Amino acid sequence: MAPASTIARVTPMESLHKLRDHLLAEVEAASDLDALEKLRVAALGRQGRITELMKGLGKVPAEARDLPGFVSNRILMPFINEAAYALLEGVAEPEAIDTIAKLGFAHPIGPLALADLIGLDVCLDIMRVLYEGFHDSKYRPCPLLERMVEAGRLGRKSGRGFYNYAKA
Repeated sequence: MAPASTIARVTPMESLHKLRDHLLAEVEAASDLDALEKLRVAALGRQGRITELMKGLGKVPAEARDLPGFVSNRILMPFINEAAYALLEGVAEPEAIDTIAKLGFAHPIGPLALADLIGLDVCLDIMRVLYEGFHDSKYRPCPLLERMVEAGRLGRKSGRGFYNYAKA
C-alpha cells in the first residue's frame, strides 16, 4: 500500500462499520497536512451529512486515517492475538484470561470470547492485513489462532473456538 502522501488524488470516503450494537463511522483522510486540510474543506458537506446521520442514530462519529485496521482493529486485534499467545504459552486457561480481562479492564466480554463471537477466521484475516500492511512483528498472527482456523474451529459460528458452543 502506497503512503497517502504519494497518492496523486485523494477522494474523501465515509464508511460505516457495524460491530454488534455499535455503529462506527470512519472517515478516511490523507496524511499530507496540506492535502488533509484541503480534504477536510472539500468533504465538509459530505462529512457533515454523515455526522448528522450518526448523531441522529444516537452514535458518536470519529475520524480515522485510511491505514490498515483504522483504529478499532489496530487496537482490538493485537489484544485478542496476545490473549491467544497467553493461552498458547500456558499462562492461563481461556476462562481465566477472559475473567482477568473483564475484571481488570472493565470489559463486558473477554478477548477470547470476543474472538469467538467475531469469528477466529475474521480475527486471523485482520491480523494478516495488519502484519502485511505495517510489516511489524507485533501484528504477527498467533500460531494457535492459525491452527484453530485451519482445523475449522472458527468460534460460535462453527460451534467451537476457544470455547465449545456445541449443543448438548
